[in-house]
Amino acid sequence: MNHMTQTQQAVAEHRKFSSAKPHLNIGCGRRFHSEWVNIDLVSDDSQVLKCDVSQGLPFADNSFAVVYHSHVLEHFAPDDGRRLIRECFRVLQPGGILRVVVPDLERIAQLYLSLQRRAWDGDEDAQAKYAWIKLELLDQLVRQQSGGMMGRYMAELGPDREHFVRSRIGAELDYCRQAKGSTQPTAKSSTQKPANRETPWREKLCRRLIRLLMGKKVMQMFDEAMFRKNGEIHRWMYDRFSLRQLCEGVGFQEFECCTATTSRIEKFASFELDASAERVFKPDSLFAECRKPSA
Repeated sequence: MNHMTQTQQAVAEHRKFSSAKPHLNIGCGRRFHSEWVNIDLVSDDSQVLKCDVSQGLPFADNSFAVVYHSHVLEHFAPDDGRRLIRECFRVLQPGGILRVVVPDLERIAQLYLSLQRRAWDGDEDAQAKYAWIKLELLDQLVRQQSGGMMGRYMAELGPDREHFVRSRIGAELDYCRQAKGSTQPTAKSSTQKPANRETPWREKLCRRLIRLLMGKKVMQMFDEAMFRKNGEIHRWMYDRFSLRQLCEGVGFQEFECCTATTSRIEKFASFELDASAERVFKPDSLFAECRKPSA
């Protein structure tokens, strides 16, 4: 399906439900709600519209009262991330709310520095935690294969380290274990291809030609480049200041940090997108909201 057909389908679906579904969930992955318009690059459910948001949001101006995305923005390079936030601004109604959830660089950096100092002084507990927080800071930026070192670490995680890792990534630890140690990514973003996708014939042909003409080393470089395009890695990270700069630079106002369960969105907690009654799904997150000006 080409992008235009995809766009027409998505817009038609939104018009059909526009009065009942004024909320948009971008890159919904496993977490979506029937009262929302849910979009993702991969759709395994009839309630999720297939849509590549790197090509823009396929909706008219002023379509939604709320736009939400969780752990999507960091998968875009800075300029592409700015375009996504600008698209969110465009499709929001005047006075509409944008809710953004990303890994919290500030908190990761604080933990890294604290644990590094304690580990240097010989604290064995800090040394074990330091190993994880360094992976959390760097691995998803530099990994060259699916799951990276974080996947291997979780697959081999002992009970002595489980509490700390769970306090950082929450339910993602369970998904890793359900995969029985697989290092495949445990969630998909709006730019991510399915982990078990079949390699397209063009890519297979390219690999054969590159290996034949350029050798194994160049073919490995090609494979790494293809992996880095698949949406699993983080291309940028945000703290509360840089995220506020980004949103306000596009035109949003009233930026504020919140929690997984607090929101200016009416009955947001009941949708259970960021947390259930029992747990926060991604405890390592920065939760923030801002508003499109009413005028």
